[in-house]
Amino acid sequence: MLVGLSDQLARIMESVFEAYLGPDSVLASAVGQAVGSGEPEDIPRRNTDVWVLGRRFNAIQELELIRRDIQSRLWCTYRHGFSPLGEVQLTSDKGWGCMLRCGQMVLAQALIELHLGRDWFWTPECRDSTYLKIVHRFEDVRKSYYSIHQIALMGESQNKAVGEWLGPNTVAQILKKLVCFDDWSSLAVHVAMDSTVVLDDVYSLCREGDSWKPLLLIIPLRLGITDINPLYVPALKRCLELDSSCGMIGGRPNQALYFLGYVDDEVLYLDPHTTQRTGMVGQKTEAGEQEYDETYHQKHAARLSFSAMDPSLAVCFLCKTSDSFETLLAKFREEVLSLCSPALFEISQTRAVDWDTAEDIDWPTMPDIDWPAGTSDSDSFALFEETGRDGDAGSSGGSGKKTQ
Repeated sequence: MLVGLSDQLARIMESVFEAYLGPDSVLASAVGQAVGSGEPEDIPRRNTDVWVLGRRFNAIQELELIRRDIQSRLWCTYRHGFSPLGEVQLTSDKGWGCMLRCGQMVLAQALIELHLGRDWFWTPECRDSTYLKIVHRFEDVRKSYYSIHQIALMGESQNKAVGEWLGPNTVAQILKKLVCFDDWSSLAVHVAMDSTVVLDDVYSLCREGDSWKPLLLIIPLRLGITDINPLYVPALKRCLELDSSCGMIGGRPNQALYFLGYVDDEVLYLDPHTTQRTGMVGQKTEAGEQEYDETYHQKHAARLSFSAMDPSLAVCFLCKTSDSFETLLAKFREEVLSLCSPALFEISQTRAVDWDTAEDIDWPTMPDIDWPAGTSDSDSFALFEETGRDGDAGSSGGSGKKTQ
């Protein structure tokens, strides 16, 4: 009897300790209230405007709508376990592929807006065939048009070894070439060299008789030496407010990031520095395929002060029609270029004489690629060591600045 009473008292005491010390305990709740509620600090809890890819939201009244919009973008991150890549047979891009992933994100956003529309939203149950076509193009297998394999191997033609860190301009030039192999995407990429949009070059690329090929315009910029010049910040904000915005490829020193909006004096971004497994989305008919699709979506953006951005970046815009391009040019002249002096970039009708451009590069024809049927950086970024948030503790890459 005494033994039974003792056991009963022990169980009561254990339940009391659990109530105060367990993970969902009174004490844990008190500590949580002391240090914060645990709610992500993605969007500030104050009555202010939040801009995401040309759309304006209220930070308090439309918080969940903001998160739903961000979650509908394609989030491309480090992966591990893909087919060996390059002579060194890399099976992960951890430590060197962050800018390549940012390039994937801006291109994916252009394809989503072009083929699904800006009002389209993703859900875990989504099996839309157009959406799946887009996702398949970014899976890390050799036959995917915009896989890490295709981007890295095309980079070799620019004397960038597989595993070497690339800058925004080089990644933009690679995307420009890769879209030429993808008829379904129906997209042309123009990279504005020397911070100048040359209209003759754009018209030559996109005009096909009376028709217009949808344009992803990428403008690489250098807005300072080691720090971004604050006089350019208002113009960058205005770029993110334009309804044709596809965000910005850039980052902060040592990290490449995909910028997709801003709130007050902070830019919002998706961070590729999470290492996830490689897999296939397929048709999302199996639980594993649906779970893998979810790894391409992140509900919470992060924030960074504009002043902390690396001065080397690229602003990106999608023009579906000729009229939308002309409208964008008018907004550039009236609402962007007038906000700072010197201007953020220039617009010119013709190319300067003897202008060295990527148009003159003898690009390869991409050998040994199993395509699916029918279907001069001056960047100050550097490699860095980090631990994958998913528990992949390995680290690769260098630890100092790399001269491009």
